[in-house]
Amino acid sequence: FIDVRRIREATVWIQTAMAAPEKNPSRSQFFKGDSVTLSCEEDNSSAGWTVRRNTTTSQSECKDPWGQPAGSSCIMNFLTQSDSGVYWCEWREGAASSSSIQLTVTGKIRLWMILQSPVLPVMEGDDVTLSCHTKTAPSNLPAAFYKDGSLIRTEPAGHMTLHHVTSSDEGLYRCSISAHGESPSSRISVSGQQDLNKSLTWKNCPFCSLLLKVVSLIFLVSTYLYAYALFEMTKMRFG
Repeated sequence: FIDVRRIREATVWIQTAMAAPEKNPSRSQFFKGDSVTLSCEEDNSSAGWTVRRNTTTSQSECKDPWGQPAGSSCIMNFLTQSDSGVYWCEWREGAASSSSIQLTVTGKIRLWMILQSPVLPVMEGDDVTLSCHTKTAPSNLPAAFYKDGSLIRTEPAGHMTLHHVTSSDEGLYRCSISAHGESPSSRISVSGQQDLNKSLTWKNCPFCSLLLKVVSLIFLVSTYLYAYALFEMTKMRFG
């Protein structure tokens, strides 16, 4: 299983039917005809979670004809381009949800990110390897890599590593292989540890923001009442 992204301690996982020689590949791009399984898990428990998606044709939970529900998992056989879209985990009819992943089904070329850590967004300082694959040809063909539409460089073996990433590495990446075509774009987002911890802390407590507002309001009202009472007491004393 590949940990794709975590929010509220809920994780959406992707399992492919293919062997994965790479370390922790983040596979959001797939070839037409691939089979994948999306699974939801929270602290090693899957109870109450279901997979949902939003595509150009529909928004629904895992069900025929696009998926086969299996507990908290969704089995998708023979992907087509109509399966491209946003997928996420939902708990008890919307009581909570995980963050989403973008799944793209392509015909010829795909771009995989091989992450030092399997959690997205990419952590600042990590290494990220981009790997360009074709559906039919060998996977070590020369490939050109682009960021935000501009050519970065061409790699003879079809792999490019970004070392010690920072926020300046954020953007849309794609690759192309001569005579085969180009991949769809994939976004790389970079987060510092402090930002990630802050994000997880607040999202693990969905009512904290409301609670903070209530406490702040109570404090302001209490301060006003105290000041008013002090003013009245002073007026009575010297009045």
